[in-house]
Amino acid sequence: MKPTITKFILTLGLLCLGMYSFAQTKITGKITEALVGDVMAGVNIAIKGKVTGTTSNLDGTFTLYTQVPLPYKIVVSYIGYQTQEITIDENTKVVNIVLQEQITQSQEVVVAAARLEENVMKSPVSVEKIDIRSIQANPSFNFLESLKYLKGVDFTTQSMTFGSINARGFNANGNNRLVQLVDGMDNQAPGLNFSIGTIGVTSDIDLANAEFLPGASSALYGPNALNGILLMNSKSPFLYKGLSANVKTGVMSESSRTRPVSPFYDMSIRWATSFNDRFAMKVNFSYLKAENDWAANNTLNINKNLALGSNRQNDPAYNGVNVYGDEISQDLRSVADKMVQSNILPASAAALIPYGTLVSRTGYNERDLISPEAKTIRSNIALHYRLTESIEAIGMFMYGSGTTVYLGNDRYSFNNFAGMQGKLELKGSNFFLRGYTTQERSGDSYATGVLGQLLNESWGGGSQMWYPTYVSAYLKALQTDNNTLNAHNIARGFADTARPIPGTMPFNSLVNDIKSINIAEKNNALYPYGGAHLYDKTNLYQVEGMYNLKNQIKFAEILVGSNYRKYSLNSGGTFYPDSDGNSISVNEWGAYLQATKTFLDNKLKVVASGRYDKNQNFEGQFSPRIAAVVSPWESHSFRVSYQSGFRIPTIQSQYVDVKSPQAILIGGLPKFIEQYNLASVNNPAYTPATLRAFGEAITTRATSLAPSIATALQAEAQSNPQAFTGKYGVTPTATNIADLTSKLATQQGLQYALNSGVLKAYQFKPYKPEVVKSYEIGYRGLIAEKLYIDGSYYYNRFSNFAYTETLIQSKTGSPLGLLDESNRQIYQMPASSQGKAVTEGYAIGLDYRLPAGFLLGGNVSYNVLKEFDANIIAQGGRTSFNTPRYKYNISFGNRGIGETGISFNLIWRYQEAFVWDSGFTVGYAQTITNVPAISTIDVQVSKKVAPLKSIIKIGGTNLFGKSYYTAFGNPNIGSTYFVSLTFDEFLN
Repeated sequence: MKPTITKFILTLGLLCLGMYSFAQTKITGKITEALVGDVMAGVNIAIKGKVTGTTSNLDGTFTLYTQVPLPYKIVVSYIGYQTQEITIDENTKVVNIVLQEQITQSQEVVVAAARLEENVMKSPVSVEKIDIRSIQANPSFNFLESLKYLKGVDFTTQSMTFGSINARGFNANGNNRLVQLVDGMDNQAPGLNFSIGTIGVTSDIDLANAEFLPGASSALYGPNALNGILLMNSKSPFLYKGLSANVKTGVMSESSRTRPVSPFYDMSIRWATSFNDRFAMKVNFSYLKAENDWAANNTLNINKNLALGSNRQNDPAYNGVNVYGDEISQDLRSVADKMVQSNILPASAAALIPYGTLVSRTGYNERDLISPEAKTIRSNIALHYRLTESIEAIGMFMYGSGTTVYLGNDRYSFNNFAGMQGKLELKGSNFFLRGYTTQERSGDSYATGVLGQLLNESWGGGSQMWYPTYVSAYLKALQTDNNTLNAHNIARGFADTARPIPGTMPFNSLVNDIKSINIAEKNNALYPYGGAHLYDKTNLYQVEGMYNLKNQIKFAEILVGSNYRKYSLNSGGTFYPDSDGNSISVNEWGAYLQATKTFLDNKLKVVASGRYDKNQNFEGQFSPRIAAVVSPWESHSFRVSYQSGFRIPTIQSQYVDVKSPQAILIGGLPKFIEQYNLASVNNPAYTPATLRAFGEAITTRATSLAPSIATALQAEAQSNPQAFTGKYGVTPTATNIADLTSKLATQQGLQYALNSGVLKAYQFKPYKPEVVKSYEIGYRGLIAEKLYIDGSYYYNRFSNFAYTETLIQSKTGSPLGLLDESNRQIYQMPASSQGKAVTEGYAIGLDYRLPAGFLLGGNVSYNVLKEFDANIIAQGGRTSFNTPRYKYNISFGNRGIGETGISFNLIWRYQEAFVWDSGFTVGYAQTITNVPAISTIDVQVSKKVAPLKSIIKIGGTNLFGKSYYTAFGNPNIGSTYFVSLTFDEFLN
């Protein structure tokens, strides 16, 4: 029996080998460049519709083995050159290919707009593509920074390592209206709901290309792709082999920093290889460090509407923009009245302090609380295996960590923050199936504003002792000097006698202690107010797939897809109410269908898609899209589209429960309204507008009653001084009578205001996903093979617009508490508008090819908020549009001057001034949070050193050095000057 089995196995093996040998074909060839005839290494040669392919060797030659039946087509492509398709039949053995340079963007292939490969001219919506050439040509020092040159893009900078993008209005520092995907994986930090700068992005030398879609993209990409989506694709180890490395160094210069000029260092290395074109792998590592990050050092006084010259010495209530701990203030007269009640102070002394005498604690500058260093460490490994000629399996793991700064409702130091992503994926020419996880680890992160406040509460008995000490010293100083301002400064100096001085051992010890205690900790005897540490280990898990029915359905191209996502929250009570085993998880799922059909000999393309998504906390959302592209001539196309997008409230917006310097931040779910009794009958919450009307009613009534009350008091004093003293507890002096008049008038005014009904409790509204209906028209055209035009106009109409509601509740349970800052609690919570918001805008880009390879380009974008819910404004809310009306970019460059190997690019960038609104600016006058106009010139010059397979690049941004900031409260951005050396084993 055994010999028979052995023979059978050998026979079967020989038969399979024979079949394999019979079916396999071999193609060889050589790739050269058309202009000078040089051989080209690293060119991609792939079989159309399959994953099988190879790349050309260092001498330009290639060999391709395949079992795909003849005939078939091979696709030859390389960045910056026209893609070619060549038919292989029985007579084809050797293929020599000459690549022509790609002249304009009109020949780009994009995927993001319809999840299909298509020429950019046929894209149904606006799309911008950045390839390796663009990354190399841009004068910015990293890929993320280069996004600001795209038309319509808003870019905010919070750190050397943290920038974020947005488009078409409603910008924010941590933008959650725009989705960022790296190789199909959402790289948002799942607990924070936005992407953390360079920590979650692959290095520049591993980035193959990126596509940016401004505007709603929910029909294909699901929730939160409301203002756009950025898809970043890393280099496949099958297509980009060998060793490559980049070393970059330079200086950052900004005059207002404590160290105006400081160095930064950036290095990255990549290695990739493939074995028999079946198995490939790559490894990446990068490290960036700036010794002195951009500094947020705005010390202008919020209390005086940022008036120049207003400071701590001339305003006792001083509250600096980037000064922390001075947000806490009290009415000195209220403190004095409590001292009278405790028999610490005579009433006559308290009467010397007028009501409304606000005094703030002494704060700390940002440089005292945040280390100036910024750094990022990133690494990833990916394994690719071609199971068949049509299916490729991919396994990937990425780890990134770093130190950076973020401005939200507070100023947060993300110290040793880490993010991890892991993915398993199967993909073919007509499908993909992937599962991945994105995880964040907060490390040693902390809230700077909270730290400043807790520092002040951690010495000398805190505010409970500091303010009475201040009052006593102030009254004593008044006895010798009638100058109240001098008295305030003397009192502050006395009250601050034991204040820890930055840089000293007591200060550092306190800071380290507070930074190590969780912000939600309530059981620490030494720090009863909790700490400033942000603990978060939240994870995101997603499974998704897509299938193209092109092999089953011929009359149109049909795509179907779906996904399931789960958030697993783990903040230890820091951000969310998930401490003490109270785990929180949130589930979402969605599915979509898209059909694409061409008519009239490919002159008309129609795309229709629809998607349904469901989050466990909200009703399901349907997002349709219909678009048409008309191409009457080969180099001209017109597009029109309608699509609906939506944004499920972020995990933070749903569940946040954390204190900030300005308020307690709570989620929009009904459970938080109940938890804080904000809708209670006896002590409800009120809006600032209602409270303002309440105060005005009290003041108006008190002012009208004051003369008659004063007359009555004077009469009582004159008729029986002793009875007056017994009744009111003070002697009948002019000062005391004036003080009593104010008190009694205010009391009667308060009673009148309460009876008038002006104090109306806030009426809570249903909390819903935000929805936008977007209309767009556009044109792309290539004129005389030289001028490329891409323009679009959009009109957006929002419903259930997401905004932040500020609510105020009395701590005492009585409306009286609303009138005293120390006796009222401010809350900030997300809400959904009952009205609508309307925005519109346009963007136009022009690229012109001049003789000798010179390129002149430019773009302009316009965005405006045409209509906004008047009820939000009436209640004291803000639009938070946060976008300049006009932005411009003009560039001039050459990607290769003759045969010198020298290239250059110069870009002028300008944007108009605009008003910035955010949680950080709550309480500011609406007209003062201005972002001035920005005008910069950036330039780079590169030299290709062919014998070394290297490119040397010298560049600078903001050459003339006038510093600017991109959002109110963000750091001042100065100039960067750098030199880099890039080595690539397959550099052509």
